[in-house]
Amino acid sequence: MNDTSHTGLYDPRFEHDACGVGFVAHIKGVKSHEIVEQGLQINENLKHRGASGSEKNTGDGAGILLQVPDKFLRRVCTERNIELPEPGQYGVGMLFLPPDISQRRAIEDICRQMIQAEGQKFLGFRKVPTNNEELGLTARSQEPVVKQLFVGWGKDIASELEFERKLYVIRRRITKRVKYTAGLLGSNYFYISSLSARTIVYKGMLLPQQVGSFYPELHEDDMESAIAMVHSRFSTNTFPSWDRAHPYRFLSHNGEINTLRGNVNWMNAREKNIQSEVFGDALEDIKPVILEDGSDSGILDNVFEFLVLSGRSLAHAAMMIIPEPWAGNAAMSPEKKAFYEYHSCLMEPWDGPASVAFTDGVQIGAVLDRNGLRPSRYYITKDDLVIMASEVGVLDIEPERILKKDRLQPGRMFLVDTAQGRIISDEEIKSSIASENPYREWIDRNIIDLEALEDHPELKNPAEDMHSLTARQKVFGYTQEDINLHIRTMSEKGVELVGSMGNDTPLAVLSNKPKLLYDYFKQLFAQVTNPPIDSIREELITSTTVMLGTEGDLLEPVEVNCRRVRLPYPILSNQGLEKIRGIDKPGFRAVTLPIFYDIAEGGRGIETAMQDIYRQSEQAAAKGVNLIILSDKGEIDRDRAPIPALLAVSGLHNFLINAGLRTKIGLVLESADPRTVHHFAMLISYGAGAVNPYMAFETIRSMVSSGHIKFDVTTAIRNYVKAAVKGVVKTMAKMGISTIQSYRGAQIFEAVGLNSQIIDAYFPRTPTRIEGIGLDVVAEEVRRRHETVFPPSGNKVDRGLAPGGERRWRYNGEYHLLGPEAIHFLQHSCRTGNYVLFKKYENLIDDQSEHLCTIRGLMEIKFSKKGVPLEEVEPVEAILKRFKTGAMSYGSISEEAHETLAIAMNRLGGKSNTGEGGEDPARFVKEPN
Repeated sequence: MNDTSHTGLYDPRFEHDACGVGFVAHIKGVKSHEIVEQGLQINENLKHRGASGSEKNTGDGAGILLQVPDKFLRRVCTERNIELPEPGQYGVGMLFLPPDISQRRAIEDICRQMIQAEGQKFLGFRKVPTNNEELGLTARSQEPVVKQLFVGWGKDIASELEFERKLYVIRRRITKRVKYTAGLLGSNYFYISSLSARTIVYKGMLLPQQVGSFYPELHEDDMESAIAMVHSRFSTNTFPSWDRAHPYRFLSHNGEINTLRGNVNWMNAREKNIQSEVFGDALEDIKPVILEDGSDSGILDNVFEFLVLSGRSLAHAAMMIIPEPWAGNAAMSPEKKAFYEYHSCLMEPWDGPASVAFTDGVQIGAVLDRNGLRPSRYYITKDDLVIMASEVGVLDIEPERILKKDRLQPGRMFLVDTAQGRIISDEEIKSSIASENPYREWIDRNIIDLEALEDHPELKNPAEDMHSLTARQKVFGYTQEDINLHIRTMSEKGVELVGSMGNDTPLAVLSNKPKLLYDYFKQLFAQVTNPPIDSIREELITSTTVMLGTEGDLLEPVEVNCRRVRLPYPILSNQGLEKIRGIDKPGFRAVTLPIFYDIAEGGRGIETAMQDIYRQSEQAAAKGVNLIILSDKGEIDRDRAPIPALLAVSGLHNFLINAGLRTKIGLVLESADPRTVHHFAMLISYGAGAVNPYMAFETIRSMVSSGHIKFDVTTAIRNYVKAAVKGVVKTMAKMGISTIQSYRGAQIFEAVGLNSQIIDAYFPRTPTRIEGIGLDVVAEEVRRRHETVFPPSGNKVDRGLAPGGERRWRYNGEYHLLGPEAIHFLQHSCRTGNYVLFKKYENLIDDQSEHLCTIRGLMEIKFSKKGVPLEEVEPVEAILKRFKTGAMSYGSISEEAHETLAIAMNRLGGKSNTGEGGEDPARFVKEPN
């Protein structure tokens, strides 16, 4: 099979799918071969939603999930002397195995051992006939041997559900042994597509129309099922593989999980504290619940399967993982809202565009994400068929047969129960599940609103008596621009400062100025098939609510699970912070940990201080503390400097995850470090539950007092907090994320200019593609800021704040590629036609390497010393035809620029792109030469 390991700029952690998904089912549960053929037909009609590479006969992946076809399997197993028990008392697995016989036998031996170790009966293997004639070279080169594994009930099995759980444990034990511990050759081919007494999955690195031809037995008359769920994969920005084809064991997914990194982190943290009555000691064989080498869809299936086999229904698991927007929905019943609020204390939404079809072999259904960003339409016929797919027309159904046609609504669910022989409505499903426990009573008794907590006096900052506000601002790297542009705009207008497109200042790693750690990270945003959210017009589906405190056991629905402090948003006022610091309620205890280090020790000093913080947090958790406040509010002197708040938060967040303590601890930051939306977004994305930017508030009070802000302090701070929250929501909406709860810990950033050592230690799994500085340089930048207040002996203190100059060019500020000199040369050369001035402008812009401004400026073209004969070179006219401009709409650039680019491309023979906005109809007419 292909090697999808981390190579170059490719990283398998970012595997996403955008696909076609559908199913056909007989509502009354009547099995037939026709259902199987119709499933294959649906998949073939969804082939435009799948993809292939340069080889048109190698697909990104396709497959079909069926109920176990007992009649067919009994016939073919009898021919091979495999005696099957009664239906439901045996399980069948679909295995991908290596082509090498010795490697295959080693894996088969492990399968036998694990089955017997779990007290079940090994019944035999059957090689599945396959036909690869229609497959492309790439698919054939990675093709595994497909075998079926048969397992019978052991003596300790009392029900079909108990057997399903046992098969789940067996599959996990086999997979862990083969893939992660045995070190077997050929293990890269190994994969268990399914192992169940209810369902079976036929899939592979196929085109939809190849599924039936690759697995000829799907066309056998006695291959019968009442359910057929299919999928056609489009592997967005990724490589196709046999194992990443859908369906998975429980679901097929069209969409992308934007919060995946955070979901995985939180799930890893939770599993260290969960207990299960149904699995008992076997729970350790299942862990880790998530196999991180899978795609986002595979990981989603891991969690869905775990929740269902741990005791929740299909619909209940779907409501937990992909909840509908409930916080601002006034029309929702109190019972249903209480259900969602309770479960938000246990798990954050897996957010992103998603249409998910799911089945356990008895029920089959689908759910749409809260934004409705993936289509799902269905037909119900008068002869009890239901057809659901990404679009209509996947089966030819005569109009007179159709009883009903409809589409899934955002956040809504569609469920067919073949045992009951009926379709269960969204309202009935959710009302029934919401009434299983008294969730409203539990919420009312246990969730405490921040406003309801007792007020406590604000603690005075000792540094205020020793240093001026300006001196303390300088230690934390405040600039005139931070104060006069960012903080002032937010305090007066209630919105963040917005600038024009483009950034001509150096990357943080290339700058000569001491940069904040936040500046080394860039926000990610939704792209390709993944739309962002309009956070203004779609406010109903967004939520800024934050819960602080101890999470309960994910598998045990008990009242104490929702004992939390509820914040309306993650930006804390000074008064709000003191309420948390002084909390005196059963089940809550807070402690403040200082985040300072010995500045003389540099990077080693930060490492030592972080280890102390880790140790103190463990000790605090052992004493029953469940709210930790990291604080740099304290005495600043010549020897002590604050640890960058982002590093402290992310480092502790990830330490607590690895220590199995993160779900027991609410993490709050009290810091002078953050002041802009980017800072707040990063802190939340790397684990902070709430942030108190006390220095920003102190700066606002000073500006109000001096008359620089024309509001009273209360109004100015309220505007600032509003702008910060609104900006964070806008930031996460750019990534298609709807809730702060999902955004927290999601790490939706990539580092530019940090080395792998600092990333692995404090920001694990954050992409850093070009390496860069380490902890010593981070400490050096802290030292340079610190020395503006505590200079080396004999040096004078610089009294004022640095100008900044990120947004606007300022003397002694940050370097700009398009500084006054460049603009001067450009304007005067254009106005006067002076080519000498234009060459000066050109040289200034081209010589980026001298100014260390951009990555591309550090590179140069490597020319060959050996020339190429002119007759072997394409003519200029042919080369020019490959020139093209980017898709830039009128409005994003001026009319003059828009038309100049188009005219230039037309005259050169290249291609121009007007963008989505189109162009003036006057331009449809050709201009005379």
